[in-house]
Amino acid sequence: MDGVVTLGLFAIFCAVLILPFTVKKIEENLEIFLFCCGVLALTLSGFALLPGEETGWSLSIVTEALTSPLDIASIGGIPIGIVQIVLVVGLLIYFFHHHVERGINRMVESFSLKLIVPLLIIILGLVSSIISAIIAAIILVEIVNALPLVKEARIEITVIACFAIGIGAGLTPLGEPLTTIVISKLSGDPYHADFLFLADKLAIYIVPAVIFLGILGLLALKKRQTDETNLKCVVEREEIRNVVIRAGKVYLFIMALVFLGDGFKPLILNYVVLIPSWGLYWINMVSAVLDNATLAAAEISPALSLSQITSALLALLISGGMLIPGNIPNIIAAGKTGITSREWARRGIPLGLGLMAVFFCILFVPAFAGLA
Repeated sequence: MDGVVTLGLFAIFCAVLILPFTVKKIEENLEIFLFCCGVLALTLSGFALLPGEETGWSLSIVTEALTSPLDIASIGGIPIGIVQIVLVVGLLIYFFHHHVERGINRMVESFSLKLIVPLLIIILGLVSSIISAIIAAIILVEIVNALPLVKEARIEITVIACFAIGIGAGLTPLGEPLTTIVISKLSGDPYHADFLFLADKLAIYIVPAVIFLGILGLLALKKRQTDETNLKCVVEREEIRNVVIRAGKVYLFIMALVFLGDGFKPLILNYVVLIPSWGLYWINMVSAVLDNATLAAAEISPALSLSQITSALLALLISGGMLIPGNIPNIIAAGKTGITSREWARRGIPLGLGLMAVFFCILFVPAFAGLA
């Protein structure tokens, strides 16, 4: 039975990876498609035998799926989640869009786009670890949507900035669920991870990467023609109905990721975590379509060496930007700007593979050379 379950889960994984780019109807209804795949994967995983692990449907998984989109953090005892933030910010922009528009216009009048774009990417990438990747993504989308950019430039800059936000969020446990889980799992012996643990270990990799992405954003801006004589920014005032629908789609998206993460648990625990660290680095590209927090929960443990933890985390943070389901900022940005799965993949996959190759050389080539 385990063999049938493995084949079935692998087939679902392939469907999630391929169909959104090949079937237009699925691309237009990505949230529903991923939700259905998550339900199917979770149902199938219930037939797998994992000693000491709960698989398949349970009250705890259903509760997690229902509450995760609404309870990412807590401020003063009040749950703060992705859906509330998306909804509240959308309503604030609806009611105060003229103020937002005036602010962005003043910024564009005072500074060149060639300065605004790279600084926007770098600043949001670095502060995402403090204000959270969710809020950074919402700020990004509102500014980029308002800037006087041609469509291709807007898409490329959005994808690059989401990479920066997703990677930069890895510096503190406030950035995203993945980092919170990692600090929790490494809080005891031998690492005694505290608030600055990730910054101490990863900043040397993350900060240069975010700065590089800022420069890449500038190059993308220069490559795409922008009318420098018409720099008026316009903040679109959506209907309240569309604001609510978008929040609902984000809710369904996060539920789908929870189901997919738990549904693919047999594949992760039986195969993924047994791979050597250099192979695991590349295998972690599956976080482009899976919740990277789930992968981190399965892979990261105090038994790993610091180099193994570093390589696993960098792979998860980088590859999360490659496709829309890979990261919360991607989901928010794509939903607001209307970027399709195909448009995102056309830019995200080459960029992600390039970054993965560079960091692979930094992390592993010296070790391979030492063995030669």
